Amino acid sequence: MSYTLEEIARLAGVSRSTVSRVINHHPSVRPEVRERVWRIIREVGYQPHAAARNLATRRSQIVGVVIPETLPKVFSDPYFPAVLRGISDALIERGYHLMLSLLSPQQEEDFYQRALRGRVVDGIIVLSARITDPLIRRAYQEGLPVVSIGRYPQEPGVTYVDVDNVGGGRMATEHLLRLGRRRVATIAGPQTMAPGIDRLEGYCAALQAWGLSPLPEWIAEGDFTEAGGYMAMHRLLPARPDAVFVASDLMAVGALKALREAGLRVPDDIAIVGYDDVELARFTDPPLTTVRQPIYELGRVAVHLLLRQLEEGTREPQRVILPVELVIRSSCGALREFGAHELSSESFIGS
Repeated sequence: MSYTLEEIARLAGVSRSTVSRVINHHPSVRPEVRERVWRIIREVGYQPHAAARNLATRRSQIVGVVIPETLPKVFSDPYFPAVLRGISDALIERGYHLMLSLLSPQQEEDFYQRALRGRVVDGIIVLSARITDPLIRRAYQEGLPVVSIGRYPQEPGVTYVDVDNVGGGRMATEHLLRLGRRRVATIAGPQTMAPGIDRLEGYCAALQAWGLSPLPEWIAEGDFTEAGGYMAMHRLLPARPDAVFVASDLMAVGALKALREAGLRVPDDIAIVGYDDVELARFTDPPLTTVRQPIYELGRVAVHLLLRQLEEGTREPQRVILPVELVIRSSCGALREFGAHELSSESFIGS
């Protein structure tokens, strides 16, 4: 049976206009009414006429997700599928579609004119952007809905969601220091990206809190890839570190490979702590101690922030910082003292 808008309204006990507002995500509907209408819509399998709805609302019901990275990098890094799953799930729940764009700097202008100015998408979520990325600033300055996954320091009015990268870098480094390591080096992320900058800041803050100086020879910059971690680890070896905080798990995999080739044992000769806690971290040799960030939740929160702009007209910048925790496995050597199980940062600090 094919249901009409009037029949949906009758079954939900509301007016036709209320059903229309629910379908078009109008903010004026009470939450309990909204849920009742959507429940009826799901039960009867009602499908709103998309073209008519979009004409009325001047929306496409499409959200653009922009990643200014190459295709091989996006699909070789477990971080991206996890955050995209969070974005996709949240959009589906709210009746929106996702359009994924992987852009080089040269392609951003064409995307801006066609997708944003042409209203192919209602707004954009940008992840893995450089701190000087012009697309985010330009969209914001022209009043187009945009959310950055990752801190965007160049434009204070931009809404973003991020994790506590400074705190995470400090937590990882202090963990190594508590284990008695004193020549703690780091493989930092790119210093053109906020996560790379913030995790390095946390590393430096931890050393300084322990009365140590972050020496230049203890810092090697990587690019959040396995190959970048491998090359950075080779650059650190002449400094003879006894521990390394690596700013991503994928770089830590490369660092572990470099250490094996150099005949060094982990954690006996060098302790390693990564960052992300992607699934791969549990299967490295040895399993990787790492800072867990809520990757899936980053995507969901980004959608929530963008739809607030779209549906409520919110222009006030929002800042959401999600907490991180330390997951202790074998690569740092702590399990010899605390037993073979994972510990959260809170339980470790309290031990």
